[in-house]
Amino acid sequence: MTDSTQYNIGLLIYPDLTQLDVTAPYQVFSSLPTARVHLIWKNLEPVKDIGGLVLHPTTTFAECPQLDVICVPGGGMGTIEVMRDVEVLTFLKQQAKNAQYVTSVCTGSLILAAAGLLSGYKASCHWMFRECLAAMGITVSNERVVVDRNRITGGGITAGIDFGLVVVAKLCGESTAKFIQLILEYNPAPPFNAGSPETAGTVTEFVTKAGAEILAATLAESEQVAIRLGVKPEQLLT
Repeated sequence: MTDSTQYNIGLLIYPDLTQLDVTAPYQVFSSLPTARVHLIWKNLEPVKDIGGLVLHPTTTFAECPQLDVICVPGGGMGTIEVMRDVEVLTFLKQQAKNAQYVTSVCTGSLILAAAGLLSGYKASCHWMFRECLAAMGITVSNERVVVDRNRITGGGITAGIDFGLVVVAKLCGESTAKFIQLILEYNPAPPFNAGSPETAGTVTEFVTKAGAEILAATLAESEQVAIRLGVKPEQLLT
């Protein structure tokens, strides 16, 4: 790794997020010796994820430097709160003006869309929430990582590693990304072929039923965002 460029990479954290949406790309980004990786929230109080893991912000909105990469993770009901949080959305819009890449993992793309930062872009998210993203007028892709100009969006949760490597390749070149991939021994061989609705069979129905409440609440908020932004749903899936 010979690139000596200094990068500021920031990951938003918030109550009820999914920690792997943050920690997976964090592991990749922190392998860059020239990167400063920030965990960002309104204040420096600990933030508890959807499963109870506690994360500690390293900087606040007010103190955060201009970022080269801003990344937004997904989560549970907390994601819906963030989709309507003016302070968070304003921060994202301000950072996006001069960021080299505006990015997300999982349902973090719903937050970017709520901030108006995915209008006119193709994006990905967790498979169960694609309808929510489309409801905000976004062209939705089922690809694991989607690159559309300077917007990079990852699919659900574990896609955060793939996403992180794609971002590193954009910043520092493919050889650096491969170097990090080997360090991490990222050579996935899942024990079951149930990692997508296309292959999971009847398990898909059980998961969809289990997530019905949060899906309905998220879709309702997405529809409100569409009204607020004055956009018409694309309902497109590529």
